[in-house]
Amino acid sequence: MKRACFLGWWLALALAAGAQSYDPLAVDTNVPPKIVDLTVHDAARNRDIPIRVYLPASTSPVPVVLFSHGLGGTREGSAFLGQDWAERGYVAVFLQHPGSDDSVWKGKSMLDGMADMEAAASLQNFLLRVKDVPVVLDQLALWNADQSSPLAGRMNLKKVGMSGHSFGAVTTEAVSEETFPAGGQPFTDPRIKAAIAFSPSAPKMGSPARAFGSVKIPWMLMTGTKDTSPIGNTSAESRLAVYDNLKETKYEVVLNNAEHSVFTDRALPGDREPRNPNHHRVILALSTAFWDAYLKGDPAALAWLNGAGPRSVMEAADVWKASGQ
Repeated sequence: MKRACFLGWWLALALAAGAQSYDPLAVDTNVPPKIVDLTVHDAARNRDIPIRVYLPASTSPVPVVLFSHGLGGTREGSAFLGQDWAERGYVAVFLQHPGSDDSVWKGKSMLDGMADMEAAASLQNFLLRVKDVPVVLDQLALWNADQSSPLAGRMNLKKVGMSGHSFGAVTTEAVSEETFPAGGQPFTDPRIKAAIAFSPSAPKMGSPARAFGSVKIPWMLMTGTKDTSPIGNTSAESRLAVYDNLKETKYEVVLNNAEHSVFTDRALPGDREPRNPNHHRVILALSTAFWDAYLKGDPAALAWLNGAGPRSVMEAADVWKASGQ
């Protein structure tokens, strides 16, 4: 009994020490990530899916993190995330979804562009998006095994994380164990082991409890107190329903005064709040610690995430909730 108590005390001490020394913001900037632009062709749908891949310096197999852009975005958006995740030792794959990308608004007047953006937030584009994810994962596996590919041998596809912003968060939720109303098609891809939703959304049909109550993989949610969206009339308050209805491992940060564009590289038309530089610092720290904990299995990252680490990078008015394991 005494030996067991000693081992338990020693383990707790070691984890606490690891959490204190763990720094999710530390990166090696001497070797910048390599950027590779590729196109995935889905023969079954005759659909081309552009992707941007951020490759880390290491050439050994590392976990893979996918990112799905918001309505009207591209694979080039939220580059601050792809750059940082690659510098932390992940292959970051940013998808572009034709039909709900920048082709919707590019070259159009503000009025026409907004009307077409609203039309693009459709069930049809949702279905296209959620089917893009497994197609891309299938192609990544082929490229990983192809010695002529720039991605050959670079990916550990048993460790896959999924993420996305806005419409990309809806996409992320759908492929990461969300349950749809009776008769609805399941879109879960079992290769996804953890998920981050930037500007999450509760379902338009059915209850959040049904949609998210059966999620088993870890989820992290990030939003802001002013994270509203004119398309779909999504309120900042409604985004909080996702966390409240998850039952398993879950985390949530609500950034004070952060608008919808906080998860992008620059402000969007219509933004009213000045950008807070610390918001990106929080986003990078929390997302990195989450991936490290649940894709790399790093106990120091887990201890940091479940301890005082998150509050050490946040400002006082930011809200943090955690139910980690």
